[in-house]
Amino acid sequence: MISLRILVFLIMFSSIIFSSIILTILDIFPPQKDVRPLGKYYLNYSYFEHGNITRTAKSPEAVTAIVWDYRGLDTLFETTVFFLAVMGGLTLFRVEKADLSKTRIKYIGMTMIVKQATKILAVLIIAVSASIALHGHLTPGGGFQGGTALAIAPLLVLAAYSKYILEEHGLTYLKAILIRSISLSMIWIVVLMPALNGYNLMQNQPFYPGEIFNQLISGSLFFYNLLEYLAIGMGFTAVFLYLSIPEKIYLEELRSIESEKG
Repeated sequence: MISLRILVFLIMFSSIIFSSIILTILDIFPPQKDVRPLGKYYLNYSYFEHGNITRTAKSPEAVTAIVWDYRGLDTLFETTVFFLAVMGGLTLFRVEKADLSKTRIKYIGMTMIVKQATKILAVLIIAVSASIALHGHLTPGGGFQGGTALAIAPLLVLAAYSKYILEEHGLTYLKAILIRSISLSMIWIVVLMPALNGYNLMQNQPFYPGEIFNQLISGSLFFYNLLEYLAIGMGFTAVFLYLSIPEKIYLEELRSIESEKG
């Protein structure tokens, strides 16, 4: 017997697929082929200068120019909100460092094949994530996308080895939070520097150079992507490290709190 929930799900799923096929065949909602005026502006002025308009992002990647230049303040506050969310979560579920050292559980990890594959994959993931972030002003990608990809590497190590392996190599959740905090502080410095020198807040050109050693960096976009890469990657890593603490430690912490109240 199929349960009622599964039956409802199958009916809804089939209806969505069937409706999508019918709409596609009949071409009821055709995709928009013409670029809107605002889209043309972004495409024309993200990299090239036209007439009297010289304030461009110096970036051939229009999406990055929009995210960090044309609507940069919105992206900045999104990054800040994410930082506060991570800090708030870690504060609510905080376990003292002394408790972790007392109840350390030995963890062998997975098989040698999995461990060796993880080593190779971790290096490749770090390289690819760095490429996504550092080329975000040239090709699709950017700091957020690169940072989320970077966080996969320590997540694989946590699964294949344990959280203690990362800690023995110096990557604790406190250090991850420290790196994230420094990165976010540096982003604010990049934001404020133009204003302190007589330009607009968060202005890209002409305060930041478009090229360094004949290499296009698109002014502040390169620095934003690099710092966002570190901030997002370390933010997720801190959460993963904290969530990987064995449940036994949380239970002992709760018992100690209850005994103190009693």
